[in-house]
Amino acid sequence: MRLQKACLYCKKELIGRTDKKFCDPQCKSAYQYQQSKEQPARFYNKVDNQLKLNRKILKEYNKGGKVTVRAEILKEKGFNANFFTHYWKNNKGDVYLFAYEYGFLKKTENNIEKYILVQWQEYMN
Repeated sequence: MRLQKACLYCKKELIGRTDKKFCDPQCKSAYQYQQSKEQPARFYNKVDNQLKLNRKILKEYNKGGKVTVRAEILKEKGFNANFFTHYWKNNKGDVYLFAYEYGFLKKTENNIEKYILVQWQEYMN
């Protein structure tokens, strides 16, 4: 007596090989996508996504090469200063953190948190 197997995704009866799990490539792909959504996101995916978001936000607000923006504006967009790819220290000792080619320096003026946004330059090497 042969046990009838069903597709793991759509539950249709499987025809063919005895070790078959899916009725077609679309069901296999849909099943794997569903499984990935149910599992917690991996740490490196979270880090990579935050770095990309930080870069996008810094690029959006830094149209002039060097700009000052209130921290709350960037944070509202999802910016997180704890995620950066590298840093650069200038002659004054200020440490600029970078998300790829876009950098930021945290400053407080009149009790207002701000970021000075810069773009990576050749002299920073």
